[in-house]
Amino acid sequence: MRRSDLEGAARRVYRFMMHGEQAQWGNHEWTDWAMNIDRWDWNSGVGIIAVAEYGRVTGEERAIQEVADWVDRNKWQSDSVKVINSMAPYAVFPLLFDKRGTRYYAEKAEEIALWMMEKSPRTRNGAFEHTVTEKASFREQIWADTVFMAVLFLARAARMLSDRRMADEALRQVLLHLRALQDEETGLLYHGWNCEAGDWMSAAQWNRANAWNACGVPMILEELAGDLDDSGMLSEIKERYLKLAVALAKRQNASGLWPTVVDQPDYYEETSGSAGIAYGLYKAARMGLVPDSMKDCSDRTVAAVLSRIGDNGAVSGVSGGTPVLESVEAYNKVPIFPTLYGQGLTLLLLTEAIDLSQER
Repeated sequence: MRRSDLEGAARRVYRFMMHGEQAQWGNHEWTDWAMNIDRWDWNSGVGIIAVAEYGRVTGEERAIQEVADWVDRNKWQSDSVKVINSMAPYAVFPLLFDKRGTRYYAEKAEEIALWMMEKSPRTRNGAFEHTVTEKASFREQIWADTVFMAVLFLARAARMLSDRRMADEALRQVLLHLRALQDEETGLLYHGWNCEAGDWMSAAQWNRANAWNACGVPMILEELAGDLDDSGMLSEIKERYLKLAVALAKRQNASGLWPTVVDQPDYYEETSGSAGIAYGLYKAARMGLVPDSMKDCSDRTVAAVLSRIGDNGAVSGVSGGTPVLESVEAYNKVPIFPTLYGQGLTLLLLTEAIDLSQER
């Protein structure tokens, strides 16, 4: 993989996400939801997080400016959708504050982080209940998605504000989610846990659920590194993360990708979750959370993902928005089309690969 190839692919993915024309998005019924960047929700949030990381790592100041412009255009929507899934865009606020020094970013981040700490719905064991912008309720449910969509922001806010209470809560939320969702036998994560029923619902070890944690946990620990001692919580998180990483490495297909349900090798291979897992393994290896040899898994994924990026930058093979479904089989029927989170997770992976290429 040449650095120039990685950089070219990353630019295409970034441009399609931020500037792709509607005529290129497809003609399915979810087109606007999938690719309209100007919504304050998790889908656009994942994309914006990736653009900010791309700008930070590569020094592309234009990308940082586009993130700031996106916030200016869309912040009017934020207070009307105060749910766990709408926390994702706030994860860029600490970086914007670091880069711009504008007090709005710090003040708004503190306000929202305090809302999460004091008012967001919780399950009976104290985990953030997964709440969404759509008119749907998932009472007493813990979803793997929450770690990336909300806990990442809380960890970044904790760093920016030097708030130990927020840092401890972010760490506690990671552990609560891993304990609830991890299959102790295999190490893989289920998509969701129902605290009321006491089960994993469909019991699907969904590709992207594992990805949200494979990439989200090291991102969170990286933010909290200066504020944590080697507490019992941290030790258990590291132990569980390593178990997850080893389990995922074992189930990677020869292609370099993972099936849309990771323990179902005959299911279709899904790009966004594969990119998220590979990004997480790269980052975890750099942080010493997993053996350095696991970068080889990510190298294979990068090669496979590059082949799924079109000339216009659209990432193919991405499954549509997926709540906890009624059966494992239902995940294999989720339609495939480009999405902002698919672009975002792919951009995160390429950004990390570009950064690592300087060390090799």
